[in-house]
Amino acid sequence: MTMPPAIAIRHLVKRYAGSGGAEGKLALDDVSFDVPQGEIFGLLGPNGAGKSTLINILAGLVMKTAGSATIWGFDIDANSRNAKRSIGIVPQEIVFDPFFTPVEVLENQAGLYGVPRAQRRSAELLAAVHLSDKARAYARTLSGGMKRRLLVAKAMVHSPPVLVLDEPTAGVDVELRRQLWELVKRLNGEGVTVVLTTHYLEEAEQLCDRIAIINHGKLVANKPTHEFLEMAREKVVVLALDRDAAAAPDDPAFLKSELKGPRLVEITYDKDRSNAGEVLARVQGQGYGILDVTTREADLEDVFVSLTSERG
Repeated sequence: MTMPPAIAIRHLVKRYAGSGGAEGKLALDDVSFDVPQGEIFGLLGPNGAGKSTLINILAGLVMKTAGSATIWGFDIDANSRNAKRSIGIVPQEIVFDPFFTPVEVLENQAGLYGVPRAQRRSAELLAAVHLSDKARAYARTLSGGMKRRLLVAKAMVHSPPVLVLDEPTAGVDVELRRQLWELVKRLNGEGVTVVLTTHYLEEAEQLCDRIAIINHGKLVANKPTHEFLEMAREKVVVLALDRDAAAAPDDPAFLKSELKGPRLVEITYDKDRSNAGEVLARVQGQGYGILDVTTREADLEDVFVSLTSERG
């Protein structure tokens, strides 16, 4: 039996009010998709694509113009209280009172959600985000990375089954990004459905089971991550030749062939029409010996640029 989606969005429209009688910006234009339970779901798009508007609608901070959305089966309008209890939002901005300690931040947030004291998990959550030793420090004394981890804990005080992280690693260093990736994977392993918006395509490629791309308020793609990578048709092979080449070996099967050094050639080909073995054979057929071979698959960034530029 198929599980119902963690989030179901149907024909969602958001048009902001204009000024002076003019029609306002259409931020979301008939967007429909599901977020499957138990997955890490990537929501990608250029700046201004509509990602934050969509998240703010789910959070109850922005009123939609038309369409519907449910979170864990609860309609955000008809059953807003349960819908809000089913989702935790980690915003881009670091927002909490700097004069509270981390444990006070979590206790206060749990109180806002009506979590009984006996059921609060403040110590457990601080341990999960590696902040136990900072439990009694003022939040303003925490580093930027610690504050971001505290925001994740804050979003989880009411044990929501769905967690939304809006650009969680924007502007953080490589080590903190790795720690946040590990935290996301651990939460997902414990059964939390995660929605992740990010500008780092490597992050989406590494973490996400499925990715939706929004551009100019429209959903332009929604596929398992591996299918996006399969959409990248170009492949690059770099060959170290046994002798100097006056010009790059050329062949109708190559999309592009460039000399990168006297004995180093980079060949791009369409992997739907050829393969690395055929490329090597064609180069050898022109009298060259091949000493070394490296290849590079097109990645998610190539696909993202293609999809968003096609509809730009």
